[in-house]
Amino acid sequence: MAKQFARIEEDHQRFIAEQHMFFTASAGPDGRVNMSPKGMESLCVLGPNRVAWLNLTGSGNETAGHLRENPRVTLMWCSFTKRPLILRLYGTARAIHQGDAEWAAMSAHFPPHRGARQVFDMDVDLVQTSCGYAVPFMEYTGERVTLQNWAETKSDAEIRAYWSERNTRTIDGKETGIPV
Repeated sequence: MAKQFARIEEDHQRFIAEQHMFFTASAGPDGRVNMSPKGMESLCVLGPNRVAWLNLTGSGNETAGHLRENPRVTLMWCSFTKRPLILRLYGTARAIHQGDAEWAAMSAHFPPHRGARQVFDMDVDLVQTSCGYAVPFMEYTGERVTLQNWAETKSDAEIRAYWSERNTRTIDGKETGIPV
């Protein structure tokens, strides 16, 4: 049975910290809905109704484009280990880009990463838990180093060129606001 909460409780925060992966979901007013897996110590709880996550360079930049038109976002964690639980945070978020006044303070919450693209700052207005009884058991064996290795071989100019080619528009052609 699903339970709803007005804030991130201590038990929720512990559960979030135990998970190695979470998912983001966003959508503009039209076009495709996007869901993306995230990992690599890229999320922090900043308060009972606030979280932030570091968005790393990838093949697309859908969330940034969606939030420019529609700030609603959902984050989801599910346990693949002993405790069956699904946790969702609902709310609104905004992108903070490199060069923005808040970039240094917000990016300082995360380990440094050459592929850092944005920080998303989310106001949480609803927390929901559900059972997760149908989620399979899976074993965590470690982080992938592929993205880190890719970014370490690129200059700042090469990373920005990649952003310019692949991250300035969503798959529906909407601007993402990333500075290149």
